[in-house]
Amino acid sequence: MEYKIVGSTMPLVELTLKKGEIIKSQAGAMKWMDSTVEMKTSMDGGIGGFFKRKMMGESGFLNFFKAEKDGDRIAFGHTFPGHILAIDVSKKSIVCQKRAFLCSTEGVELQIAFQKRLGSGFFGGEGFIMQELTGHGLAFVEIDGEAVEMELQRGQSIKVETGAVGMYESTVDMKVEMVKGFSNIMFGGEGLFLTTLTGPGRVWLQTMSIQSMAGEIFPFFPNPSK
Repeated sequence: MEYKIVGSTMPLVELTLKKGEIIKSQAGAMKWMDSTVEMKTSMDGGIGGFFKRKMMGESGFLNFFKAEKDGDRIAFGHTFPGHILAIDVSKKSIVCQKRAFLCSTEGVELQIAFQKRLGSGFFGGEGFIMQELTGHGLAFVEIDGEAVEMELQRGQSIKVETGAVGMYESTVDMKVEMVKGFSNIMFGGEGLFLTTLTGPGRVWLQTMSIQSMAGEIFPFFPNPSK
């Protein structure tokens, strides 16, 4: 399989497949495909898989696309302003925000990642449930806004705004801590909590989460009660 990511703020990934190769995606992500590509919708994993994906913010169904000849093409598009990243999960699994999974090769598995710490679940921006991509192969992940990749060494930590955590390797530890100092809490504008990510491993931060974007544009919506 070959791929290229096209576009800027609303990108898509175009895949060129070999005969027999299968790509799976969240429902509604496909933008166009060659007429020889075969599509099959499946409740992969049965009822358990259906509810697992619903809990992760995805559709309960997955679409599977099979190339019937060499060179078959298919494209999947971003669902909100941001970037598409290609991640090889063969060496390390990836924990990412809900709704992040776009599509992948057949060997990638989409699992639930539960936040182990109570505070991280309540105040970590993504709640108790996140997505974990495991198995082997390439996964294409949606990041809100611009994406910033960092490599954390063992014991190295960064503090980030809770909604800025896009994804991280499973070796990275995530916890949520209250901002220290009365004036920081009252006037700092960063909220009550910050997320601490501790290495080793890679992390991907996002500059504008979809929740933050919604909060910024909400005041400009018409008020029907007026």
